[in-house]
Amino acid sequence: MLNPVVISVCLMLLLSLLRVNVVLALSVSAMVGGLLSHMSLADTIASFEAGLGDGAQIALSYALLGAFAVAISRSGLTDLIANKIVSTVDKNRDKHLSRVKWLMLVAIILMAVSSQNLVPVHIAFIPILIPPLLAAFNQLNIDRRIIACCITFGLVTTYMWLPYGFGSIFLNQLLHSNIESAGLVIERSQLPKAMTIPAIGMIVGLLTAIFVSYRKPRQYKTVELIPTESETQTSTPLSKGRLIMNVVIILLALAINVYTESIIIGALCGFLMLTTAAGLRPQSSQDLFVEGVKLMALIGFIMIAANGFAGVMKATGGVPELVANAGQILGSNKMFAAAVLLIMGLLITMGIGSSFSTIPIIAAIYVPLALSLGFSDLATVALVGTAAALGDAGSPASDSTLGPTAGLNSDGQHDHIWDTVVPTFLHFNLPLLVFGWIAAIVL
Repeated sequence: MLNPVVISVCLMLLLSLLRVNVVLALSVSAMVGGLLSHMSLADTIASFEAGLGDGAQIALSYALLGAFAVAISRSGLTDLIANKIVSTVDKNRDKHLSRVKWLMLVAIILMAVSSQNLVPVHIAFIPILIPPLLAAFNQLNIDRRIIACCITFGLVTTYMWLPYGFGSIFLNQLLHSNIESAGLVIERSQLPKAMTIPAIGMIVGLLTAIFVSYRKPRQYKTVELIPTESETQTSTPLSKGRLIMNVVIILLALAINVYTESIIIGALCGFLMLTTAAGLRPQSSQDLFVEGVKLMALIGFIMIAANGFAGVMKATGGVPELVANAGQILGSNKMFAAAVLLIMGLLITMGIGSSFSTIPIIAAIYVPLALSLGFSDLATVALVGTAAALGDAGSPASDSTLGPTAGLNSDGQHDHIWDTVVPTFLHFNLPLLVFGWIAAIVL
């Protein structure tokens, strides 16, 4: 309990629950963790600043994804989708509202899944598409915590299970390469199989949130939203030909993303193609790009701060010490060992806020330890993959929670911690712990 990583993560979570800004919570917790590990203040600051540089690529990716998402919005596609949903709710206001509610939830889940595997804009679609739907949510008296859970489910489950889009990055690149570097040779095709049982845990959590926890209606005030700079400009009329062209451009951007294995290049090409096809002048294109960067700026800063926090946690040496001490008391009890490893993965990922950033840390330590304890290859993959994903859904600094809040709090009625972080932690992290443990035992 005196490990600097444990203390830093707990402090960060406490500050976040007290509604301290997430960037400040990460920065203060990193400084405290460094000092508790007997690092000097200068060394702690140097480690924090070095870690900030690791977040530059993520921040640029989010900025370009924001620009790409705004360009999609200006193309008229999001208006078409949002208007269709709102008109359907209006037509069925006095009848079939229950059916409309379920169809809307399914549509949101599918959009979240598509943002990871089909049109990899990640969370950039949320601030564009969700705010226009808040009025429809209010008419249906939907508890927005359900929406947060639906979005987070689509964001996390697909990348940890399906090897496409972001799933290809998580499974085929990060997870597979780091596991092999740590000494375990396994076919890439086996990774989704190892993550199937943990993914079932995510499904159980989603169904619990929808049908048990937040099924009761919840009232919200209808607040007129102030349009953004991009929304005040008239979108391009969406004829059938232009609709087809825009869809083709988005598919081309996806193909470029897959071919280059670069979100930055895919988003950049998608933005350039959409703005060129819309016939925008350079100045208008520049304004559109700036609006997209503004859209994702806060999330980008939080992710940069999270990387600074991760840099300090690595420099403290607390993570290897934490796992080494656990290994001494685990013995040969695989059930107990699996539980302890997953709980430690939860603590590590909750602090860093990104399962993608956590994999290199966890794989290097967990693989040798799991193999020495007698876990099978599939069980070892399940342990590493689940431990990395744990906390992503319930961390205040995770894009999987920041994204839903960015859309649902447009009218100031959705709290990041209590309406997104806590619900997703309870309904996804806890089932992941249980089902990840089952996977480690039965595989």
